[in-house]
Amino acid sequence: MLATFFYQFSIQAVNPLMNGYARNLGINSTFAGIIVGVMSITSMLLRPFAGNLTDRISKYRLSLIGGSLCAVSDLGYLFAFNAPWLLTFRIINGLGFVLCTVCLATWMAFLVPRQRLGAAMGYYGLLNALAMAIAPALAISIYQLLGYKFIIMLAALSAVAMVLVIQLIHNRARPSVKLDGQHFKIIQRDALPVAVIFSLLSIPYFVTQADIVMYVQERHLNITVSLFFLCYSLVLIVIRILLKNYFDTISFGIWFSICILATIGYILLLTIMQNNFEMILAAGLMAVGFGVMVSVSQSTSLLLAPLEEQGLANATYYLGSDIGMSLGPIIGGILPTIFPLKFFYPVMLIIVPLTTILYLCNRRKLNAAVQYN
Repeated sequence: MLATFFYQFSIQAVNPLMNGYARNLGINSTFAGIIVGVMSITSMLLRPFAGNLTDRISKYRLSLIGGSLCAVSDLGYLFAFNAPWLLTFRIINGLGFVLCTVCLATWMAFLVPRQRLGAAMGYYGLLNALAMAIAPALAISIYQLLGYKFIIMLAALSAVAMVLVIQLIHNRARPSVKLDGQHFKIIQRDALPVAVIFSLLSIPYFVTQADIVMYVQERHLNITVSLFFLCYSLVLIVIRILLKNYFDTISFGIWFSICILATIGYILLLTIMQNNFEMILAAGLMAVGFGVMVSVSQSTSLLLAPLEEQGLANATYYLGSDIGMSLGPIIGGILPTIFPLKFFYPVMLIIVPLTTILYLCNRRKLNAAVQYN
């Protein structure tokens, strides 16, 4: 779990500063945007390959390669002097990121009993949430004093720390099932319904991540928008600690119903909010509607898949996340050009019937997942 924190810290510390760092090197805003986004595109395209490799090769070896690539790319940012070099190291960062995300989560699943998989994914998500809360806040506040390169060096050291920490794990998670006759697969079929549901539910989250500052400015709201994701992270941490023992015993349908109601709640609150209290309440409901579904979806994907396809199941789950991460900012950019700003969030309620239909079509399999452990 410490390895998870360190690699995620190295990614999240750099991400919010990459656009500014690229433009500081004299790169125009359009190409700077491409440089920022190419890491997500790289990871999305390589997910299936990473999933297949994870089921065939030691998780330690792939995690070592992934962490090393993250460290190399961070150090490369320090010496990149033009757009092509920065783009190249960003692609390398994407390759390291995809190996770390798939391998470490699958390695965690390999180390714990199946009946405790939900709790393990809850802890795994907790460390992810901590890194995603601490790293951007620290990076944004420190770079103004010490500069971009100090933060990038900090990110590189964090990636190196990840590589060192995994040396302490004695179980290297070598594949225990022979896969000689198994062909290359792009997705894990049993995990696909979960990935699609999660992808749709993630869209409002990633829209908010990309556009809440613009949304608050355009509505002329007297709100401290910087508190939104801080409150989201704090609530999520509390939820995951309190509910860690229930992820393995409560069926997917119950979690799904809770998350759908919370999603409706935070979308409506973001539509009508006028003050910090309403914004913080929306952040808390988002922690339930999206944050809880992160752990539930990942553990359900792993429980539904056979043991020899755990890596592929993880890759399928993360592919859903990648699609939501890519579509969110795009949708957030298109909506204001089509609808008045007052409809910016209500339009996203379309995901409620879509995800409900998907759940109802697959409810027996999804609800039976907790019985498979």
